[in-house]
Amino acid sequence: MIPQIRCMIIDHDELDRLVLQHHLRQYENIEIIASFDSAEKAVPYLEFPIDLLITETCLTGMSGLEFRRLAHKIPACIFTGSHPELAVTAFELNAVDFIPKPLKTERFHDSIQKVFDFFRMKEKCECFDAILGESCLRIKENGTIFQIRTTDILYLEALKDYTRIVTHEKKYCILDSLGNLLHRNTFDSFVRIHRSYAIPRYLIRGKNSHQVELVHNIKLPIGRTYKDNLSFFDL
Repeated sequence: MIPQIRCMIIDHDELDRLVLQHHLRQYENIEIIASFDSAEKAVPYLEFPIDLLITETCLTGMSGLEFRRLAHKIPACIFTGSHPELAVTAFELNAVDFIPKPLKTERFHDSIQKVFDFFRMKEKCECFDAILGESCLRIKENGTIFQIRTTDILYLEALKDYTRIVTHEKKYCILDSLGNLLHRNTFDSFVRIHRSYAIPRYLIRGKNSHQVELVHNIKLPIGRTYKDNLSFFDL
C-alpha cells in the first residue's frame, strides 16, 4: 500500500507548473501542498512535512539543485529541466528521477511510478538484523528472515537512510545508510562508485569515464567525486 504523499512543486514557468499539477491530481494519494515559481519562496515551507519535491534544476536565483541540498530531509525528489547534462548532479543528490523538458505525459507517469516504488520499499523495510561471519548477512523483511551471501550481491543502492541490496534473485531494502554498510568488514570487497551506488570489485567487467559495466550487462553511473576509487581498474 502506498502512503499519502505530500508534494511541493517549484518551476519558474507557470505553464509547466500547471501541467505538473494537472498530472499529479490524477493520483488520489498525492496531495499538492504548495507550488512556487522560485526556490526562495519555498524555503519557509521546509518546516512542513513534505514527502516529494518536484523542482526544475535551473531557476532564477537559487537553483533547484541548491534548494535540494537545503531540502535534504524531503525523502523523494524529481528534477525537471532543459539541460540533461545536469542529470548526473541531480542523481548525486539522491534524485528519484530526472525528467527532461518539454514534459511528456508518459515520461512523467513513469517517473511517478518510480516514486511509488521508492515509498513501497521504504514502508516495507523493517530492519537490518545482524551480520553473520565475514561473508553473510541476515535481513528480516515482513516477518521472514533471509540469509544472504555477500558473493550473491550485485550492487548496493543508497536510498537516503535506507539501502537497497540487489542480488541475482531478489531486491532487499534495509534501514541503514550505504556509508554505514561500507564501513563494515563484510563489505570490504565493495567500492563506492557514486553517491548512490557501491559494487563488488570482482564483478567489474569494464568501464569508461561515465559508467561501469558489471556482469549480466548491468551498467551503473560513476560519480565525479568517486572516479579515483576505480583507479585500480585502470591500465
